[in-house]
Amino acid sequence: MRVVIQRTLEASVTIEGEKVAKINKGLLVLVGIEDSDNKEDIDWLASKIVNLRIFADENGVMNNSVKEAEGDLIIVSQFTLHALTKKGNRPSYSKAAKPDFAIPMYEEFVAKVKKELGKEVQTGRFGADMKVALVNDGPVTILMDSKNRE
Repeated sequence: MRVVIQRTLEASVTIEGEKVAKINKGLLVLVGIEDSDNKEDIDWLASKIVNLRIFADENGVMNNSVKEAEGDLIIVSQFTLHALTKKGNRPSYSKAAKPDFAIPMYEEFVAKVKKELGKEVQTGRFGADMKVALVNDGPVTILMDSKNRE
């Protein structure tokens, strides 16, 4: 699994003119799933995201997690995170999982993050044409891959 984590002052997801998710302070997490992903990937990433210390403490130092900062989360599926761009100019998405595998994994990931965070997590809609807006705070943007745990 690959994720892009963005610390936000505000973020939203709109589908067909309807705002389906909206947060203020928190994290916008874009997630891409591949066929080799499993429960271990879900558990590792969910824990890392919720406990990642990227929010300012009382001294202005990035020392608090989204949970400690009482922030919110939006999780959006994004198969293009697995784009292969080595050959030519048209990305290949052959590493991205097909919906029959990806949807249950995405739903399990959302449920795990919700459990780790201890409150509701907002989402986009898998496979929909989404308009994602955010005001990136910092900017703070972090890339993580459960297969390359650096």
